[in-house]
Amino acid sequence: MKSFPKNTIITGKISKEFEEILTLDCLEFVADLHRKFNSRRLELLKRRQEVQKKIDGGWRPNFLDETKSIREKDWKILGVPNDLQDRRVEITGPTNQKMIINALNSGASCFMADLEDSATPAWNNVIEGQINLKNAINKKINFTDKTTGKEYKLNEKHAVLIVRPRGWHLDEAHFLVDNEKCSGGIFDFAIYFYHNAKQLIKNGTGPYFYLPKMESHLEARLWNDVFTEAQKKLGIKNGTIKATVLIETILASFEMDEILFELKDHIVGLNCGRWDYIFSYIKKFKNFKDFLLPDRSIVKMTSHFLRSYSLLLIKTCHRRGAHAMGGMAAQIPIKDNEALNQKAMDAVKQDKLREANDGHDGTWVAHPGLVKIAKDVFDEKMPQPNQVNKIPSNIKIEANDLLLAEKGDITEDGLRKNISVGIQYLAAWLGGNGCVPLYNLMEDAATAEISRAQVWQWNKHQCKTIDGKTIDPVYVKKIVKEEMVQIKKEVGEQKFEKGNYERAAKMFEEMSIANQFEDFLTVPAYNEIIRSEAR
Repeated sequence: MKSFPKNTIITGKISKEFEEILTLDCLEFVADLHRKFNSRRLELLKRRQEVQKKIDGGWRPNFLDETKSIREKDWKILGVPNDLQDRRVEITGPTNQKMIINALNSGASCFMADLEDSATPAWNNVIEGQINLKNAINKKINFTDKTTGKEYKLNEKHAVLIVRPRGWHLDEAHFLVDNEKCSGGIFDFAIYFYHNAKQLIKNGTGPYFYLPKMESHLEARLWNDVFTEAQKKLGIKNGTIKATVLIETILASFEMDEILFELKDHIVGLNCGRWDYIFSYIKKFKNFKDFLLPDRSIVKMTSHFLRSYSLLLIKTCHRRGAHAMGGMAAQIPIKDNEALNQKAMDAVKQDKLREANDGHDGTWVAHPGLVKIAKDVFDEKMPQPNQVNKIPSNIKIEANDLLLAEKGDITEDGLRKNISVGIQYLAAWLGGNGCVPLYNLMEDAATAEISRAQVWQWNKHQCKTIDGKTIDPVYVKKIVKEEMVQIKKEVGEQKFEKGNYERAAKMFEEMSIANQFEDFLTVPAYNEIIRSEAR
């Protein structure tokens, strides 16, 4: 590259191909947005810590008094584009070439290309993902599997593309602006928007985004201001950007009206980000026994606190003319056991029936093999493009409904699964893969976070398993050691030795029994990635 914008540095390697994305004008666009908005981002992250201290001191979240008028007044979002009216099935996944092509060709209504939870933010992954997205938008993407020789090409008719940038808490350590790490969310959004917004509009669609892990309407206000500034800079009409916000933190569930209001020119819906929501619930109330959750397998969307959140999201969205998107079905087809596969697919169907009957306008799946199952359910229950006009009048959700912990058993098997999944996911993540099939489920950072958070919470409170064993550091270390033996047996010695399992086990164990809870597994893991890239 000939030059960088003034007072910026790229520490990652820049190939000839990367130069097509990391142009001087594009990087100036990124840097300008970062300079204008990063101080607010950092203030909001500091505010998160202050709220956590209040919770640790006994305060409990509730609907905000100061925004009561927003909740009580009648108002609507600006509107929903034609190609986002029908979102009955959305598929998600990372931004490698094969995934993009398969997802766009899957028969799903939309594809959420993920630069966050299912993507390891290694420098090459980040930039290659942007290149792949640009090529897809310009109909230039193709992929040939070197092992099978199979060619993958994009169909003429395909799913609508939506991109998820990183959350406010994540940095992009490879791009420094005034000696400060760039916001990962601004970096992802700005590069994609700069290179693709006008082409997307020309294609008859638009720059659409999923926004993750917000904890307040103030964080939504920041995104709205970023959108407004970005559109102004590129001469694009305000309101062209459309976003769906993932309600995947317990605090955001108390501010859904306010989040819609802050983004009303740009928002089209909210989504039940169920896995991160469970993680957030554990994390926020980790110090209190009243909020202990049982084995992860017991905590389902039929649990009172999760069902309450889902119904409140539907009611809130539809009142404002926004779409209420259902959550992720993490199951994947099981090829070698028909009975188990049938059981898993039946579970998916029941989950989607609940969502469609309750009033959701669409849902998520993690695998192309689940698209038809979900689509068939929504086609039957929702023959029209959406059911935004269905506003449940008999639903009244109070703060206690959102806070009531699910009761159930803690078992050694549940502890073992958390430890095994956490280690294997983290090992894959450190190796550059953020979306991992494990034990017939598609695991991403959110599900790994649940595993890690539960082990920490159970250890913190010295919980007893159903057979009377106390979960403490000695017990956790013992299970880690035993599960490592089992993992080695399952994956094979060669893969185990070449993988990052020892590193992952060390990190997972340390975080699980540490005195202080690490807010996000991916933050220290990202530092490991950076160290590895520097070697």
